[in-house]
Amino acid sequence: MAEVEETLKRIQSHKGVIGTVVVNAEGIPIRTTLDNSTTVQYAGLLHQLTMKAKSTVRDIDPQNDLTFLRIRSKKHEIMVAPGNLAFHFLVKLSFCFTR
Repeated sequence: MAEVEETLKRIQSHKGVIGTVVVNAEGIPIRTTLDNSTTVQYAGLLHQLTMKAKSTVRDIDPQNDLTFLRIRSKKHEIMVAPGNLAFHFLVKLSFCFTR
């Protein structure tokens, strides 16, 4: 578990990182640096999206698997790194673009 803590601290220390969430295989948050309502919202929605993406990758090639999912919007970037059956790491990053 110390290795997980070190990884989360390293991710959280990067410039622009708003928060991290770790969920179990059912999408239930088990560790977060975000407030409760934001954690529940992101964990639930991203768990569903990640499961659908994993299924799609497997449908295309049954011997392949999803290793990383990156979502960018105008305000934020969300990176999902599915782990083994026990964990998924979710990272929410914020970017400010000036034009």
